[in-house]
Amino acid sequence: MSVRWAYLRRPRLLAVAGVLVVLAVIGLAVAHPFAGHAASDDGSLDNGSPTSIGRVERTSLSSQTPVSGTLGYAGSWTVSVPAVNAAGGAAIYTKLPAAGDVVSRGQRLYAVDGQAVLLLYGSTPAWRVFRSGMSSGPDVAELNANLRVLGYGAPRGNRFTSATAAALSRLQRARGLPEAGMFVLGALVFEPGPLRVTAVTPTVGQPVEPGPLLTASSTRHAVAVQLDTAQQSQVKVGDRVTVTLPGNNTTPGVVTSVGKVAAFPPSGQVGGSSGPTIEVTVRLLHAAAAGTLDQAPVDVSITGASVRDVLAVPVNALLALAGGGYAVEEVEADGGHRLVAVRPGLFDDAQGLVEVSGTGLAAGQHVVVPAK
Repeated sequence: MSVRWAYLRRPRLLAVAGVLVVLAVIGLAVAHPFAGHAASDDGSLDNGSPTSIGRVERTSLSSQTPVSGTLGYAGSWTVSVPAVNAAGGAAIYTKLPAAGDVVSRGQRLYAVDGQAVLLLYGSTPAWRVFRSGMSSGPDVAELNANLRVLGYGAPRGNRFTSATAAALSRLQRARGLPEAGMFVLGALVFEPGPLRVTAVTPTVGQPVEPGPLLTASSTRHAVAVQLDTAQQSQVKVGDRVTVTLPGNNTTPGVVTSVGKVAAFPPSGQVGGSSGPTIEVTVRLLHAAAAGTLDQAPVDVSITGASVRDVLAVPVNALLALAGGGYAVEEVEADGGHRLVAVRPGLFDDAQGLVEVSGTGLAAGQHVVVPAK
């Protein structure tokens, strides 16, 4: 079944059909049941049902999947202390970050015995001492790259040279560290980028021991959606979304991942889906719009299938025929009314329109809709 025809199963459409089915059954009694019947001055047909007039228009439509989500920060990982720390084992923590702190390249992440442990960017962990005579490697390349970005003039490449040592000394001087031109194991931490601290394990004054130090996330906002598996086919990576933030402000986003493994919500969970769900991740296109919000409930409207240059009518103009199929009630130029059979296509909830096609249908025609 195509995406467009799948919408015909919607309970909302069936509800419309139920309300209007009596009118439709009467319409089947004769070939042109409303021919020669004009609307009354008060906007009602002579059957007494209050109505209004809509138009058949040529336009572009897109479907929306409304879901709930949680706005937080993307990613979650653990920062650990190596087996050998900067002060050689009998050390204590003298400074620790707090939950919510953001630490960037070259800044102090924490301190041991009064000496700052710096954050640098890289994917290879710091696993050895950085000093003259060490073998080349990707960790050295990361160190050189960070020193260059920070403005200390290190060379390119994966070798620790005298220029690397000089650049390292300049960094140490700027950060109030001993100008050793080397980094002992535990004096710096490589992480993929700036991090936001979410929780800290030790406390100030506690002895330094190898193991987990803190948990962190990226500094980039993301929305996590637990999507009902029945809606999985309606969402794909790259779909644009509109996120409604607390305070009713909206901001655009894009779907960056759609889970493939379904999971059931925890037992006893209040609200949300009770059936299996998959996780969908949304990236905000304007990160600043979220401010410092974290774990905030949001509404997400995911734009899926779309069509261009099609005929459309208000959704409530559709009449469900007793014998099957659908029609709209056209108001002709002379005031007469007739049923025009149509095939519904894509529903656009945001605009309240549905794609229609059929013989005798054209842009600009007037159709009957229930009065508001």
